[in-house]
Amino acid sequence: MLIKSALIILADGFEEIEAITPIDLLRRAGVRVEIAGLLSNTVTGSHNIVVETDTVLSPVVDLPDALVLPGGPGHKNLLNSVPLEELVQRMANAGKLCAAICAAPLVFAKAGILTGKRATCFPGDEAGLIGAIVENSAVVVDGNIITSKGAGTAVPFTLQIVSYLAGRDAADTVARAIVYR
Repeated sequence: MLIKSALIILADGFEEIEAITPIDLLRRAGVRVEIAGLLSNTVTGSHNIVVETDTVLSPVVDLPDALVLPGGPGHKNLLNSVPLEELVQRMANAGKLCAAICAAPLVFAKAGILTGKRATCFPGDEAGLIGAIVENSAVVVDGNIITSKGAGTAVPFTLQIVSYLAGRDAADTVARAIVYR
């Protein structure tokens, strides 16, 4: 079986649960996860948890199978990153998985990849989902785009990513291992 890869981008102010949950659960599922800091290798979350990343975001030559963006107040830093916007567009154009939670789906909207796609985000930020068909679900999957509402939906969000990358059986195995289902 070909091992899938995921790139998770952290910006200062990221929501820790929305970042660490995908890192952990994807690795449990056998996905090769690389963590990139938006601007540096040391990134501080919204609750002052400091994470050392594997790398710093740079032009990616080989696209990963999935891009995952956690939200939190740090989503504003993600929104202001031209290199990230270009990466999002490259990922979507290549048919790769683009997943974002909380306010991070606004990055996808800004990059123009949500037009005509179903999506969700943190309650109150829906106006930023320009072009999207906004849904009020915890997790929304539309083709190669997965979006979710926030920290409380991090586990089902990540299990959808696992299912997309490694299959439903892998997602069920991870869910059982963490006593989620």
